[in-house]
Amino acid sequence: MEPLRYSDSIIIDASPEAVYDLVSDVTRTGEWSPICTACWWHDDGGPTEGAWFSGRNESNGRVWETKSQVVVARRPREFTWMVGGSFVRWSYTLLPVEGGTRLTESWEFRDEGIAMFHEKYGAEAQDQIDERSQAARTGIPATLQAIKRIAESR
Repeated sequence: MEPLRYSDSIIIDASPEAVYDLVSDVTRTGEWSPICTACWWHDDGGPTEGAWFSGRNESNGRVWETKSQVVVARRPREFTWMVGGSFVRWSYTLLPVEGGTRLTESWEFRDEGIAMFHEKYGAEAQDQIDERSQAARTGIPATLQAIKRIAESR
């Protein structure tokens, strides 16, 4: 199985440190994500490697929660987490550029996640995978635009 991937970037008129502090505060995710409406840290966690958090998602009349682990927390360059510990990798990478920061959001639906969907959804797995893939392709640009608006309004 080939993992599914998508990424997009935007230039934000703010320092990498300011943008990192924003995107690594998962409790604010509901402010910019079109699907994830809320996130919260487990066990007084925070944006550190190994920390766990949960997220509540809503799409097409469905509501579900996920549990994710931070796998990279390198201020101000990268903040990455894995949904389910290994199923889906989400990442923000930050690069200082003239005019501020190039923020890249990346999504990778990994082999483990694809296999889990086949196990969980059976004959409907591919439809579910296609839905998640389309959500990433439309959601990432929308998310980046919202983060830009929030970061530049400070």
